Amino acid sequence: MTAAPIARAARSVYHPRHLRHNNGRAMALILRWMIRIFLGLAGLGLVTAVLAWHFLARSLPDYGATHRLEGISDEVEIVRDTANVPHIFGQTDPDVFFGLGFVHAQDRLWQMTLMRRTVQGRLSEVFGPRTLRSDELMRRLDLYNLARASVEAQDDYTRAALEAYAEGVNAWIETVNRDALGRGAPEFFLFPSEVALWQPADSLALIKLMGVQTSSQLAREVLRARLSLVLDDARVRDLMPDAPGAGVAALPDYASLFPSMAPNHGAFAWTPGDLSPLVRPPFGGASNAFAAAPNRSAAGGTLLANDPHLPFSAPTIWYLARLELETGGVIGGTIPGIPAVLTGRSDRLGWGLTTAYLDDLDVFIEELHPEDPQRHRTPEGWAPFETRRSIVQVKDGPPLTLTLRWTENGPVLPGHHADLGAVTPPGHVASLSWTLLDGADTTMTGAMRLMRAGSVDEALQATEYHVAPAQMLMLADADGIAMQLIGAMPRRDARHATQGRMPSPGWRTENRWLGRLPFAMNPVFRDPEGGLLGNTNNKPLTRPFPLHVSHDWGDSQRIRRWRRLMGDRQVHTRDSFIEAQLDTVSEAARTLLPLVGAELWFTGEAAPAGTPERLRQRALALLADWNGEMNEHLPEPLIYAAWMRALQERLIRDDLGPLASAFTHVEPLFIERVFRDIDGASDWCNVRQSTRRETCAEMAQLALDDALMWLSERHGSNPESWRWGDAHQAAHDHPVLGDVRLLRHFVNIRQSTSGGDHTLNRGLTAGTGPEPFRNVHGAGYRGVYDFADPDSSVFVTATGQSGHPLSRHYDDLGERWRRGDYIPMSLDPALARAGAVGVTRLVPH
Repeated sequence: MTAAPIARAARSVYHPRHLRHNNGRAMALILRWMIRIFLGLAGLGLVTAVLAWHFLARSLPDYGATHRLEGISDEVEIVRDTANVPHIFGQTDPDVFFGLGFVHAQDRLWQMTLMRRTVQGRLSEVFGPRTLRSDELMRRLDLYNLARASVEAQDDYTRAALEAYAEGVNAWIETVNRDALGRGAPEFFLFPSEVALWQPADSLALIKLMGVQTSSQLAREVLRARLSLVLDDARVRDLMPDAPGAGVAALPDYASLFPSMAPNHGAFAWTPGDLSPLVRPPFGGASNAFAAAPNRSAAGGTLLANDPHLPFSAPTIWYLARLELETGGVIGGTIPGIPAVLTGRSDRLGWGLTTAYLDDLDVFIEELHPEDPQRHRTPEGWAPFETRRSIVQVKDGPPLTLTLRWTENGPVLPGHHADLGAVTPPGHVASLSWTLLDGADTTMTGAMRLMRAGSVDEALQATEYHVAPAQMLMLADADGIAMQLIGAMPRRDARHATQGRMPSPGWRTENRWLGRLPFAMNPVFRDPEGGLLGNTNNKPLTRPFPLHVSHDWGDSQRIRRWRRLMGDRQVHTRDSFIEAQLDTVSEAARTLLPLVGAELWFTGEAAPAGTPERLRQRALALLADWNGEMNEHLPEPLIYAAWMRALQERLIRDDLGPLASAFTHVEPLFIERVFRDIDGASDWCNVRQSTRRETCAEMAQLALDDALMWLSERHGSNPESWRWGDAHQAAHDHPVLGDVRLLRHFVNIRQSTSGGDHTLNRGLTAGTGPEPFRNVHGAGYRGVYDFADPDSSVFVTATGQSGHPLSRHYDDLGERWRRGDYIPMSLDPALARAGAVGVTRLVPH
């Protein structure tokens, strides 16, 4: 080939026009492949989504199906009304309880198995090391074995009901396995799908689990002891005040009981751990229950309202159901896994529950033998511990072998639980006495008899079987009302060193329990002259130690609002009871703001826009016109809450140091004592590290500036645009999937809500973290029962009946709950069938 053709060819190949053409072809080719890859990935994603939906949706129950099952004597009919509340009809009571177990498992199987694993101490088999703390605690408390022992303590009717309920749960599990119904719940695709058959002991164990979740007594005893090591008795009573009423004699400081115990200003280091049922104050149980006698009812029939408060979750712990028993229909709130209507009504009787705050737990410090730590001191000398080995299986980790130990007082707990190590001297361990730790617990029998009671008298007789957790039971029948504390009350020696307020030496005879008080000592209130009864976890009566009910109560503020609302009317109606149940006015705010801001209202010179002084004046102007209503659409509740939080932090931080972090929520009685200077409490306003003496007015102003700066950083610089509901969103989070980045958007339920820590419509805030005002604990169930027209009674839960995120009943009641709406609570079968979403029939195989 000659040089000329080669040159022409080279020019042709490398000519810019040809380069652009080749580049264009290459780009087009790349683009076509990118489109193909994108469409392929999109198609693959779509196919994956469709397959995932298909398999997950298979676990949605068919509410119109007919099932042939063993374990029932005749047909059971389950009518799902428009809100998916099951109305269960059977020929015998065991058949009805079989149906209840069946529907609980249909809608809440994952929730039931999770709670069972919790109380068994077997979470780590599924979730790995992160739940070891919870499993260890449950093994040491030995709740599940105590529940198994308690089965034989139940009466014949209750044992038959427990067995039938368990058979109903197992019938659904077997149906899922036989018909490949999506493993029973979506969560079982992500975690082990093996589900052990339900046992009667499982239901009793869940009652004990609820007892742990509603008690903060252990943490309060430890916290009081820690404060006693760093503060004098008067200052301890400021920060952990008794409810107003008769006072208490000074207690010995903790160091005098255990001279080797040094003061500890360290942080309150204990956290319950993932999925742990143990709670810190103020997250123990709370509730409202109130009743009106016929003479205080406009329609001439009794009224009863109840809204138990527990941690929010998705789904809620509550499940609505109606059971048609041989004694008549009962309807109300159940907890999946427990075959009883815990709060509800029949045609003749209504009942509701609030946490009693009974002092039914004591911590003991046990002295170890200096040369043999396997023995401990008793009143009779040195004695060995009762011991047993227990192995916790751990997913993706080695098993953990525990040596469980008991003294005559109760199980021994290591120092990392509830911060016990901070109050346990060297050479000692802590043990626990608790009425919940009973191996012959007949609480379930009491619940069964309560459901079948036809009058207040019969209901009061049934409550004698209730052991734990202690509750305040509100009752109403056609003729009268009553309220009684139900649960075993410990009998203590009048010489008890700490009166049960703090841990005490376990080897001293005077500190040990002497058994139980007679049931006749449980306080009861019947048909009061004023015609009204109510409990908001407040102090209901004063009795001297050791016949006291409690030293610590769950409320001192809501009860004041309830009294005001009840006193505003001569007679009440169902709607006035609903209005009280949904009330969001804070009596704490009405009391504290005039005190704290006494020297700040409308003072100071005009300040230019954009300055801290101007922002403070705008905030004070808003608060000056506020009536204390914690309305989600207003800025004032947010300013008030942030101000009081910052104020309490300033008052206690210099005295307590890191220990101040234990006080996550505002205690109104403490701030009131400080600003009224009760028993010299204004000394808290003085900063001990400074050379001058600060006044309470200065602390109030500094705290307000702190709060406004904090709010401006998070909500903008315009206080008029701030909304309480933005910060106070109800967090109904899935307990397992709620923190998973993608899935949390499908399983968590968030709602802007009114109310606050101290309102009747209580929305207890988180108190810590980046969202301290997030609403995490409140009324998951609300019910109002009118015995002038029983079928006009209403109820609602905070989420929905189903635990399946793909079900329309997962959150369909949530918006009603947020708005303050209810659904009918009727025992009329025709009304249930009208518009029913399905009728399930269970027929004998």
